Parts: sequence; C-alpha cells; structure tokens
Amino acid sequence: MDLTLNTHSETSWRALQYFNLYRFLIASLFITLIWVGQLPEPLGSYHQLLFSVTCHLYLVLSIIIAFFIKLQVPRYNFQVAVHVMLDIFAISMMMYASNGLGSGFGMLLVVAVIGGSILRAGRIAILFAAVATLIVLAQEVYVQFYRVSPLPNYTHAGFLGITFFMTAFLGQVLAAKVQKSEALAEQRAIDLKNLGLLNETIVQRMQSGLVVLDDNYQIRLLNEAARHLLGLDEHHHYQKLKKSAPELFECLNDWQQKGGQRTIIFRPIKGDVDVQASFTRLHPESEFAVLIFLEDIAQMRQHAQSLKLASLGRLSASIAHEVRNPLGAISHASQLLSESESLGKEDGRLINIITDHARRVNRIIENMMRISSREAAVPENINISEWMTDFVMEFRSQKQLKEKDIHIGTTLDTVVVRMDVSHLYQVIWNLSENALRYSHGHPLIDYRWGVREGTGKPYLDVVDHGSGMPEDVASQLFEPFFTTDVDGSGLGLYISRELCEANQASLVLDKNTSTGCCFRIHFAHIDKHQELPQ
Repeated sequence: MDLTLNTHSETSWRALQYFNLYRFLIASLFITLIWVGQLPEPLGSYHQLLFSVTCHLYLVLSIIIAFFIKLQVPRYNFQVAVHVMLDIFAISMMMYASNGLGSGFGMLLVVAVIGGSILRAGRIAILFAAVATLIVLAQEVYVQFYRVSPLPNYTHAGFLGITFFMTAFLGQVLAAKVQKSEALAEQRAIDLKNLGLLNETIVQRMQSGLVVLDDNYQIRLLNEAARHLLGLDEHHHYQKLKKSAPELFECLNDWQQKGGQRTIIFRPIKGDVDVQASFTRLHPESEFAVLIFLEDIAQMRQHAQSLKLASLGRLSASIAHEVRNPLGAISHASQLLSESESLGKEDGRLINIITDHARRVNRIIENMMRISSREAAVPENINISEWMTDFVMEFRSQKQLKEKDIHIGTTLDTVVVRMDVSHLYQVIWNLSENALRYSHGHPLIDYRWGVREGTGKPYLDVVDHGSGMPEDVASQLFEPFFTTDVDGSGLGLYISRELCEANQASLVLDKNTSTGCCFRIHFAHIDKHQELPQ
C-alpha cells in the first residue's frame, strides 16, 4: 500500500527533484575534488580510476534523471525505485574503490535508503534496505577471499545492515505522518474551497443586495441582487463606488463623515426602484472596510401592503354594510321619483345629480372592496409581445377605436415578464383608459416595451399624446382618492401601483411633457431558470 508522496501530486515530483539535486551536488563535489587534485584520503585510494568513472557516470545520470523528472515520464513509482537502486549501486562502487567500509560511504547508503523509504514507502522500502545490506556483506566476502587488505569487518557490515533496516522503518513512520498531514491539508483545502463556493452561491442568491468595499471604497464584492437594484452591469468589480453608484457614495460619505443616518432610502440613477441602504463598518484587521446591505423598498411595501389590506378589508366591510344599504335606498328612491309624471324639469335635473353621485359613491366602494379582497399575486412568465397584441385587439374593440388610434412602437418578438396575468390586465386597462381620456393627438395611445441594458429588467410604457400635467398634480398622482376628473374615483392609479408592487414590479411616471405623459412599468428581474419555456 503506497503512503504519502506516492499520490503523484506536484509535491511528490518536487520532492523527487530535491532528492536528485542532492545526488547532483554529491557527484559534482567528488568530480570537483578529482579535477583539482585535492581528493582526500581514503576516497579512491584502492581504485582511483573506478572511483572517477563512477562519479562522472553518477553526475551524467543525475542530469538525465532531472530531464525525466521534469517530463514526469515514466511513472513516479518506477522512477523512485530506479533512482534509489542507482544510488545504492553507485555509492557501493565508490565505497569499494575507496577501500571499503572504512571510507565512510556507508552513511551515504543510509541517506539513499531513508530517502527512498520516504519518497516511496511500503514494502519496497524493505527491499532497498535488503539490497544495500546484501551489497555491503558481498563486498566484505569479496575482500576476505580476493584481497589481502583491508581485513573484512563483518561486525561493522552487520551493524550497518541493521541501520539500513532501522532507517527504512523510520522512513515508513515519517512517511505515514507526512501522508496524514498532507491528506488532512488537502481535505481542509477542499473543504475551504467548497465553503468558499457555498458562501459565494449564498451571497449571489440572496434577495438582499450586498456590496463590500475596501479602504479605498473600491467594490470588492457585488452580488446579483445589488447589481440589479443599482442598475449596474457585471464589470463594476474593483471600480470606485463614486464612479459606479455616485448616489450611494454620497449616502456613505454622509454616514461616515457627517454622522448621517445608518439607514437611508434613495433612488439609484441607473436603477428602477427605491432602495434602502444600511451601512456597517467591518473589523479593522480585515482587508474590507464597509459592508452595505440594499433592500428593495417594493418588497417591504408588499409586506406592509398585506397588513394594510387586512385593515382595509375590515374597513371596507363596515363601509359596505353602513353605506351601501342607505345608498341603495337613495338610488331606489331617486329611480321612483324619476318615474313620477308630475315631475318638473328642474326636479328631473336634481334627480339625475343624485343618481350620478350615488353611482360614483358605489364605484368607490367597489374599488375599495376590490383592493381589500384581492388575493395574493400568482406571478407567471408572460411573453409581453404576444399578450399585448391580444390586449390591444380587445381594447380597440371595446372602445370602438380605429387601428390608427393605437400604435405599438416595439418590434421585439420575445420579451418575457413575470406578473400575475389578471393584475397585469387591470393595470394596463387602467393606464390605457387614462391615456385615452387625456390624449388628443395621433396616435391616441402608444405602447412600447423592451429590456433595459445593464440591469436586464423588462419594462412596458403606456404613452399618451396629451398636454401633460402640472407638477403639483404629478406629485399626487398615486395618492388614493386624488383625481382631477369630476367623474373619477381617484383610485385607478393607486390600485395600479398597488397591483404592481404586489408582483415586485413598480409603476412610475417616467415622462411628463407638454406633448404627453409616459407611464412605465418596471417588471421584476427574471432569473435564467425562470425564463419562458420553449
């Protein structure tokens, strides 16, 4: 069973390179001493030519080995075995040429055995020790039978063989510890990588926007929600916040330097909705300085709306009970009076006034009941191009309009929006009726839709060609019961905005000029996995 450094990782090959570097340095040292003529005793004392040839071959082989290590061919285990065997035989030849065990080359054999044991632990480590021991004993036997001096030293050879096996065992122990440490380090590295990916996924999938700044107010982290809320594209990392979102930078500067509010609501220049920003200073030792949380006010309003509708529902029920019955009696009485034969013209005009205003009050009650009893939105993906084509045909038919009275100023075939179909129908119908009421140019109504660059959010415009409206009127458009039409209830635009916010969309007066107004619906952003199925 292979232990550490036999995983064929870059660490294993690097360790093999270092071991070969040691081999190269030993051979270079011996060759240098030979060429300068300063080879100390007893190196090469018995057979100098054999010693010199062995050192030169040892150096050349170390260079060739370096080439194979770099290529990582052949496989790691085979290279380790060949390298260690080469060390054992080369050092044994040097030891023989240097007059045997007394030369001290036995310690180099110990280094070769323990190095091989660490690089490739297991049973082969015992083989390295056994081969080295047999070669040492074989040299002593050869000395005894074929040489006069030095005398064989079997005791020295035996203790050296024991040392070989002990170092092999020690190498196995060290290798096991290195294996455990390396495996633990690799596992922790994998865990940290997975944790980082998990954190990144969580941050990117958060519904709240998250922006992290460094000490220089550069954007270091910007999740998907923050990017959509601020109207930024994917290329704003490591850019100055002042350049990417100047309005947010002003809020941050006010919070840091002037003791401003910790939480502030603002409208991004490139964004579509009001955003609430919360600032938090991070730990001084961190490389990051400020953490900014961004919340879509539309979602907060949606939650507040559910509470408001609950109260409004109870109020509407009381109004319906307390007002509708007497209102019905008034309407019935006025109808009976209108049927009287003795009724004069002046009285008839008064009865018509009573009837008209009774109907208006009834419409107000019905609108309030519609708001309070509205069920939760069930948004779905809609191809607005196809849907608007059908809507325009129905609206033109209901209002008896000519084809030239309505213009569709968009050529896009597929723009997908996410909204409750019934809510979308009611909003567009209200906006279309308002446009038809105030428009006097041609076409009477202009519809446009598309996708905003950078944010990827779809939008839809309902444009009239009227004379615009005063600023004081524009500022109160979406207030309940506010109207400039004597026959209106003042709830149409209010209901339309509430319906949009119930679907995480927003309705705004995008343009107000002397040539007309443009009401724009900013739809919620659609993730890729929510796109319209093919």
